[in-house]
Amino acid sequence: MKRVVVVGGGAAGFFAAINIKEKSPEHEVIILEKTKKVLQKVRVSGGGRCNVTNGRSLPGELIKFYPRGGKKLYKLIEKFGTTDMQRWLDDHGVPTHIENDLRVFPASNTSQTIIDCFLGNAQALGIQVILDTPLMSLIQADDMWMVNCPKAQYETDAVVIATGSSPQFLKKLVSLNLKVNPGVPSLFTFHISDKRIKGLQGIAFPNVSLKVAGTKLSESGPMLITHWGLSGPSILKLSSWGARELATSDYQFVLIVNYLSISYEECRTRLQELVRSSPKKKLMNHSFEQLPKRFWTHLIETLNLQDKTTGELGKQALNKLSEELTQAHFDVTGKSAFKEEFVTCGGVDLSEVDLSTLESKKHDGLFFSGEVLDIDALTGGFNFQACWSASWAISEFLEKQKKGNDT
Repeated sequence: MKRVVVVGGGAAGFFAAINIKEKSPEHEVIILEKTKKVLQKVRVSGGGRCNVTNGRSLPGELIKFYPRGGKKLYKLIEKFGTTDMQRWLDDHGVPTHIENDLRVFPASNTSQTIIDCFLGNAQALGIQVILDTPLMSLIQADDMWMVNCPKAQYETDAVVIATGSSPQFLKKLVSLNLKVNPGVPSLFTFHISDKRIKGLQGIAFPNVSLKVAGTKLSESGPMLITHWGLSGPSILKLSSWGARELATSDYQFVLIVNYLSISYEECRTRLQELVRSSPKKKLMNHSFEQLPKRFWTHLIETLNLQDKTTGELGKQALNKLSEELTQAHFDVTGKSAFKEEFVTCGGVDLSEVDLSTLESKKHDGLFFSGEVLDIDALTGGFNFQACWSASWAISEFLEKQKKGNDT
């Protein structure tokens, strides 16, 4: 019998443990979780519904959603992709459905279904789940590993690290002579205190263009004004692609917002057409380019144009209004995590692992899955899929290794 210790009671850890045990029933599989509860990130993911994977099935399409690690995931996703995960869940009693934006959820629309699936299967397979047991150190002795915890020591043939990207834990991995990239937040909203958006929380824009001044970082898509600044898909995507660069600035930077995704010149031309069409109508009473009315009114007041008719707009006012609509500069002064969807950029460098098996190149019998690796993605089920693909590859390798030993 081979013993496998999985360190981390999250999604990656449970999925690895269940598949290892299903493929190799004679293995003893133990999950060690440092806290008193397991699968807590699963519980809050997708707003409590658990966005378990994505409806896109082609690896070439999926890897576009990973700011870090995407290309190196290609072959793993080929072997166990999004449709494989949906099939796996269905085979384990969890039907799923694909929404219009291609996010995949359990048909029950509650994350508890996924938690119950993992816990139920782990129990049925005889997998030990030991809580309140943090890892203190890992020591390799010949072809075995000593997993040292405060109250016990586990001698094991293989260790699967699925702890997430805890900075404290990553330091332990550095002691094993592994290259570890420091963790920084990857999905976050922007703190902005500015009279131009004050009191406008809840207003959404369907397609803005964003740039971070002085960098090559840019993004487009929906945006939302919040109590603390700006959020929405375009902001989150920008934060993800720029995670490291924005961290080096300590989240103090200038964001340039184009609310209309058209050029300054085009915007000015359209404003001039507005002037010609209704010169006697107050600017406040116009609608412009499907901008939210409350935003348009607030902007006009901010620019002290509330008493002006369109015909009274001079060259300077037209220039300023065009600038605010297409080149609005905002000072970003900090960040906030996106609800509970915390994702971290950083972890074990992918050069340290065999990407077909997720085994350490330096240490036999040491495997990695989930956010402990330097892989992260946008929202939409992509981060979970990276966990599933990696954990599946580990279970496949251990099964083949067992068969080889048997012969």
